[in-house]
This record gives sequence, structure tokens and C-alpha cells, in this order.
Amino acid sequence: MPVLVYPDADDLVSRLRRVISTVDLNCHCRTRLEAALDRFTALEHRREARKALLAARGHRDQIIARLTFLAEIDELTEQEPDITVFTETAALFEEIAGAAADAARAVRLCTGLSQSRYYPRWANDMPDDGKGDFCEEGSSI
Repeated sequence: MPVLVYPDADDLVSRLRRVISTVDLNCHCRTRLEAALDRFTALEHRREARKALLAARGHRDQIIARLTFLAEIDELTEQEPDITVFTETAALFEEIAGAAADAARAVRLCTGLSQSRYYPRWANDMPDDGKGDFCEEGSSI
């Protein structure tokens, strides 16, 4: 069976909702379908958050590995005969900065996914006017 990869679950679910909104479903089916789509979106957010945290941990490990090499900076003096050591040390700092920036982006992605979790689609799309939604012949959803 082929493996489907969804780079943007929110976009996919949004397109599915748009298509399904044109289909005549009874209230119970539509409610169940919306709940299933919400669960799918939540699961995709969790999967993406796990992947982002794993990436952040990998970047942290890269930083730790490079920090051990930076311990040698204590042995350097301004009169170092091998000036390539300064270039290599500067490169280590740049690599650490790059890994830190990548880790920060990964963790910020988790923030966005958590906000989506706590502020789901329906909370923003439907104003609460106290009247509720109605289907066939006044039956409330």
C-alpha cells in the first residue's frame, strides 16, 4: 500500500472540508465527519510537533559536540603560531549559531502547532450567537 505524505495537514483538511460542504449529508454524518477531520488534524499536529522536537534535540546534540571542541579555546593565546586555529574556532561558533537558529525554528513550530490545538478551527470560524446550528426541521446539532 502506498504511503501518503501530507506536507500541510491543515491545507489538506481545509480542502476536504470545502469539497464535503457541497455534499448533502444528514446532520449526524456531517457532525461525525467534522469530528473525524478535527481528530486527523490534531494527530497531524502532534506528529509534526514530535518531528520538530526530535530535530531540536538533534541540533542540541550538535551544539554539545561542538562545545567540547571549544574547550580548547582556553589553551589559545594571542601569540598562537598556527593562525588556522582562530579560523576553525570561529567556524565552530558559526556552526553552533546555525544549529541554535535551526533548533529555535523547530521549537517555534511546536508553539504554532500547540496554538492550533488549543484554538481549533471551529472556535474561530463560527461566532457563538447562542442560537446553535440547526439541521432538518429544527433539530439541533
